Amino acid sequence: MSESHESISKFLSLVLRHSPETIGLQLHEGGWASIDALIRLATAHGRPLSRQLVEQVVRESEKQRFALSDDGLSIRANQGHSVKVELGLVKVVPPDELFHGTATRFLDSIRSNGLWRGSRHHVHLSETRDTASDVGKRHGKPVVLSVRAGAMHEFGYSFFRSENGVWLTESVPFEFLAFPSDV
Repeated sequence: MSESHESISKFLSLVLRHSPETIGLQLHEGGWASIDALIRLATAHGRPLSRQLVEQVVRESEKQRFALSDDGLSIRANQGHSVKVELGLVKVVPPDELFHGTATRFLDSIRSNGLWRGSRHHVHLSETRDTASDVGKRHGKPVVLSVRAGAMHEFGYSFFRSENGVWLTESVPFEFLAFPSDV
């Protein structure tokens, strides 16, 4: 993704996941927003967008953070919201093991409290160590934690899988985490 597309993706994350009010955007049921309204409001706030550019960023994003509606008129973030949004996710049985990427500076807190969603709706988990490591790099020196998701599910914890393959749960208690031996 080009630098300008990355900048647009970050802007879309801001207005579709965290602060739609920044440009006066209204999120509808399921977190959907009108692409026409997004373009009009973003442009009025000094961030010129076009339908072609929005569609290109959605299509070319390797992380697939956004989805277009079947009719092509609306857009939403697939997960990661800090604003109240009901995405209509369905509970699914997770694999036995999932992974969480974080930075080493957060390990003391995680060892004490487990993983918590904070201001977001869910804790984000990955199917592979590599993906989790990439996530951890965004926050500092990366570390990958193993999550005993199958055991959590057996204890009644709910899991969801977003459209772009990110696994979601409300929290991961410490006893379901495995830390690398070198941290």
